[in-house]
Amino acid sequence: MKKQKGFSLIELLIVVAIILIIAAIAIPNLMRSRMAANESSAVGSVRTINTAEVSYAAAFPDTGYAADLVSLGGPVGGCTPGVTATTGAACYIDPTLAAGQKSGYKFGAAGAKSGGSTTNNTYTVTSTPLGVGSTGNRGFYSDQSGVIRYSLDGSAPTNASSPLQ
Repeated sequence: MKKQKGFSLIELLIVVAIILIIAAIAIPNLMRSRMAANESSAVGSVRTINTAEVSYAAAFPDTGYAADLVSLGGPVGGCTPGVTATTGAACYIDPTLAAGQKSGYKFGAAGAKSGGSTTNNTYTVTSTPLGVGSTGNRGFYSDQSGVIRYSLDGSAPTNASSPLQ
């Protein structure tokens, strides 16, 4: 009788079936972990934008808060030592965030005048997932109060939404 070398087809099919079962269990957990990481990154980015808005208003008191997200970022070539910050390119946030999209979330910021002010004395920051259920589940909002609020359905939250604890 000849000695068998290698694996039979049945043995290979059993191994493939076991790998598929393990993958079916692991992939949903991996997706949930990635969405949680994206949401954490979005909250951190909203905090960064809040800090940048306060710094911007202190550096440019004649303007107040930044008119948009791009103004908080830097010039096209990037922020380098010796480059003077301007109202249109303040170098307070990284270029990826200034472009409005980072870690599966879309960001927006806008300064506004209220109460007859001549400078931007209010601002809003919003962050919504690019794909609800795939890149994140919650949307985030903040304003000059510094409180970060969220919506559970991924829509753009408002000042009336639930605050993060």
